Amino acid sequence: MSGVKHEKSGVRRYLPLLLVAAVALVGAFTLRDYLSFDTLRDNREALIAFRDSNYLLTVLVFLAGYVIVVAFSLPGAVILTLTGGFLFGTALGTIFNITGATIGAVLIFEAARMGLGEKLKARMDASDGVVSKIKAGIDENQWSMLFFIRLVPAVPFFVANLIPAFVGVPLYRFAISTFLGIIPGSVVFTSVGAGLGAVFARGGTPDLGIIFEPHILLPILGLCLLSVLPVILKAVTGKKDLIK
Repeated sequence: MSGVKHEKSGVRRYLPLLLVAAVALVGAFTLRDYLSFDTLRDNREALIAFRDSNYLLTVLVFLAGYVIVVAFSLPGAVILTLTGGFLFGTALGTIFNITGATIGAVLIFEAARMGLGEKLKARMDASDGVVSKIKAGIDENQWSMLFFIRLVPAVPFFVANLIPAFVGVPLYRFAISTFLGIIPGSVVFTSVGAGLGAVFARGGTPDLGIIFEPHILLPILGLCLLSVLPVILKAVTGKKDLIK
């Protein structure tokens, strides 16, 4: 009887992660046409009118939508970031974007940790050789690695949400590094969204490649280098020999 209960509790542990995967799969096919730049452009006047009449409600709905998109790894996070800038301006839009993204990231992090993270962490802790040394290296430099994967533009957001869960990163470290680490990219895309009024007026499309412009990319890469500086110093000075 106890074995049956243990099996049921084990299955229950995977339900949040399975739900995320199922919703992400469905959303990838059904939401692509709705969470798009064209949708934002075609409904911009209605969105502004609703915001002006129901500002607080607009903020709450926007935050809820952002949390859902990130928590279920749905398409449209970039469009929502632009929308945040378009509706609320660069300053407030950045705050709302970061808040929604962080809450959503924490939810998927917890789902992944509940489903697979604890088991993978236990296996890595019990392993010998290279795997255990890599795990020890990650544990030794968690803050640096967490900020690094958040700052590097090439790392997909959902990947940066899952990897920490699978290596046993504490929740508070994940939440803090997520909130602070996504600030630079959020400011860039939110500011692009804040200028969408002029883009719409001339019938253009936003330049999302702006984050790869040297004057923007180089400071972000500088922050990336700064985040891994402790790891580099340890490697150079030989204080930590992770893989022999």
